[in-house]
Amino acid sequence: MTPPSGEHAPPSPREATPTAGPPSAPRSGPDLTSPAARASAKIPYATAVQRHGPTVLRVCCAVLGPGRDAEDAWAETFLAALTSWPDLAEDTNVEAWLVRVAHRKAIDITRRRARHAVPADDLPEQTSRRGNPGRDDGVWTAVAALPERQRLAIAYHYLGGLPHAETAALIGGSAEAVRRASADGIRALRRTFAAGDDTEGAAR
Repeated sequence: MTPPSGEHAPPSPREATPTAGPPSAPRSGPDLTSPAARASAKIPYATAVQRHGPTVLRVCCAVLGPGRDAEDAWAETFLAALTSWPDLAEDTNVEAWLVRVAHRKAIDITRRRARHAVPADDLPEQTSRRGNPGRDDGVWTAVAALPERQRLAIAYHYLGGLPHAETAALIGGSAEAVRRASADGIRALRRTFAAGDDTEGAAR
């Protein structure tokens, strides 16, 4: 695929590696009327990848787990963005738009994974081609262990910055149900890491 004039193909997820760590507070919802949001569609595509790539990769890792599937969703998200970039409306909130695209790509990958799943007694260890997204410290394992709705609510609201209402539109249910699910998920993560700290302290 030939990139639009003046643009470049999406770099690898390695160049957008986020720092892992349990989110401690919700990000504010995107402001679609701010000057920054209005101007964001005008920045070069490569700048958008560098600016928003880490957020998109965190979302993909939370939804799919760290590794090849998350990287594939990241790459497919930015490939789709590259195709649509010339026609992107000026008032688009680019980060929120990319998170929604990532959501669709994650669904596609989940469906492909289900179609091609091969039963196995012992699954081989799968090392990411790009490494884990920052220092893992068990964060992504803990996120993956959450109930699906809690995990998705955290992915799209806390990590992706979408308001509860937009997250509900993606995963179903009401904004209030998403609010409860995300709060329950964050509490569960805090309990997990608090228990880990207590165990470490006792070992010393």
